Order: sequence, then C-alpha cells, then structure tokens
Amino acid sequence: MTLQPPASIADLPNRVRLFPLGGSILLPRAVMPLNIFEPRYLAMVRDAMADDHMIAMIQPRAEGEPRPPLYEVGCIGRITQYSETGDGRFLIALTGLARFQLRRELSVTTPYRQAEVEYEAHAADWSPAEPLAATARANLEDVLKSYLEAQGLSADWDAVRSADDESLVNTLSAVCPFVPSERQALLEAQGLPERADTLATLMSFALGASDGRTLQ
Repeated sequence: MTLQPPASIADLPNRVRLFPLGGSILLPRAVMPLNIFEPRYLAMVRDAMADDHMIAMIQPRAEGEPRPPLYEVGCIGRITQYSETGDGRFLIALTGLARFQLRRELSVTTPYRQAEVEYEAHAADWSPAEPLAATARANLEDVLKSYLEAQGLSADWDAVRSADDESLVNTLSAVCPFVPSERQALLEAQGLPERADTLATLMSFALGASDGRTLQ
C-alpha cells in the first residue's frame, strides 16, 4: 500500500505506536535507520506498514525494566524505506515529522506500547527550521573541532562546512556519544538555534570533563 505523507501537522495521528529506545532520538526531518528484530517491534512495523507507516520514537527514563517509565517528549516518524532480510529482520528508515507530548498510555492487547499524544506545543516543527546566526554556526564548528581532537577523531571539514545548519545539528545530535538525558535535552530544545547552543554546551562540557575542569 502506498500512502501520501501527511500534508500538515493536523494529519498526524493522536494515537501512536511507541518505540522506546534509550540513547537515540529522532528529530524533525532527520532520518533514523533501524534494524528491527525483536518480535514485539516486528509486529509494530507490520502494523505500521499495513496502516499509516507511522512510529513514535521516545526514550525510556530507565533501562533494564520490562516496562520502563518514559520521557514526556518524543518524535513521530514515517517509514520511508523498508526491506526484509532473509533471517526475519526488517531494515527500515524512519523520517522525523514532528515532536509530541505524551499524554497517556493506552491499555492495549498489542505486544508493543501505544499512547495518546498531542503536537500543539511543537507546531513549529512543521515549518522549515530557523537558520543559525553566522556567529553561532562558527562557534559550533570551533567547538566541534576541539571536541573531535580531544576524542582522537577527525572529520571531513569540507562536508561539515557545506552541510546546511539543520543537517549538521541533527547529525551531531545523533552521532556524538551523549548520555540519554543529554540527548533528551537536545530533543526538547525549542528550535534549531537553541539545539545548536545545547549541542555546543554539551561538547564544551565534555572537553572540560576530559581535562579535569568543571564547567560552571
């Protein structure tokens, strides 16, 4: 079944399938590749593909529990790539659409969790992201350079400098080794300038921690 993507935030479902995944966040317009192998999430993907192709990503507040409590903000995404492997797994790509507020979990018979959500507080996610000021972009690149050097890593700086603001911030938010609470802070940042500032702060904090300093 081929479905048209939603035309507005009003077209997003208020009842969603929840995929709690610690240490990972989905951001609007970002793409998250997923390797699905757990039976409950295989069932979730099958149901999504038979319905609206939507899955709601959210972080658990704790790991190792059968039904951990969840953060209140997540991001709904649409399955934009899908394939099956010979050993029963699904390989999908989920494209972020908009963040949501978790309102209440539902009592369901599905093996995966479901909830009622609302999007009003994040209506701006549907519009193009506000670009970064030139000084903010330069600061982010400077902090990134120091951060990578401290980690013993390198980057393709031509690619970094040519990336648009949102792609750069989304990529760094996804790939830098932040703890779940730090990733949640990135997700909950009001807009792109605030997310870039949070990102620079987290990398600066890591730099301070690595040389024994404490940031105030």
